Amino acid sequence: MSIHDEITDFAAALPPFGALLGLDLGTRTIGVAICDAMRSVASPLVTIRRSKFTADAVALEAIIARRGVTGLILGLPLNMDGSVGPRIQSTRAFARNLARRTELPIGFWDERLSTVAAERALLEADTSRKRRAEVIDHVAAAYILQGALDRLKHLRD
Repeated sequence: MSIHDEITDFAAALPPFGALLGLDLGTRTIGVAICDAMRSVASPLVTIRRSKFTADAVALEAIIARRGVTGLILGLPLNMDGSVGPRIQSTRAFARNLARRTELPIGFWDERLSTVAAERALLEADTSRKRRAEVIDHVAAAYILQGALDRLKHLRD
């Protein structure tokens, strides 16, 4: 299994180039973001409506194959004080199940405040309430992925 708790270990497991997928796992949706092959800019991609794990995994695998993804970053839902909450267990279980289906390295990134930041950006862009509800999850995934990309760049430099 290629699950990495530390971003340095995740970085070591990655090929030098290739897109990464960022995931914001919610109870009802999975926000998905992707970056360029140089790993500099994260872009919101899509929100997947969750059903059973297998259906969720098949949807992700289709994106992975179509986009040539080389690694996955999952948002880790720490409590605001940094402690571990119940949602972390479900995120880690999702990662373990996904690791059984793919050889790609899987890493975690602290997702605290990612949804707040995404909401603020959408409000500043004067996005309607209806549209914000449609895109918030994959915009939050882009914030998660961008945080990891910035750290990976810092590790390379």
